[in-house]
Amino acid sequence: MYANYTIRSARKGHGFKEYCALLFHKGTLLKDAHGILIQQTENVQAARQIRFTNAQEIIEKENIIKDYIYEAIEVEKAGLEVEFKKNTDFIIPDEFQNKLDEMPALKTAFEALTPGRQRAYLHHFSEPKQSKTRVSRVEKWMPQILGGKGLND
Repeated sequence: MYANYTIRSARKGHGFKEYCALLFHKGTLLKDAHGILIQQTENVQAARQIRFTNAQEIIEKENIIKDYIYEAIEVEKAGLEVEFKKNTDFIIPDEFQNKLDEMPALKTAFEALTPGRQRAYLHHFSEPKQSKTRVSRVEKWMPQILGGKGLND
């Protein structure tokens, strides 16, 4: 399958109210000759999107869009893969590290999670500026981790 792009528009669960987007799952591997690819958030490693606020933009950029889609197809045909950060590259907040050190079962359960689930927890635990909020989040989600569940399961 060569289609590694998705079209998304306004729908429940997504904040796409002002635009629709053409999402390229391996967008970091595209050349982006026209500088129109957008990284949704700082935490998105691979995907990039082209945003449109009206149908006229799509019509005006039709040939450019086709070029990007063809390039994405070539990326797939070539079998190129995005090199993701390793989980060891992410900072483990002290509050979570302390719990991992105190509770070997929590550490074992966390290490058994998929890398994506681990990253989601590390990001979620790192977000708050105050230590007490980080502690609260760790304590709230410990049962979920011990149950082998991800943040969104």
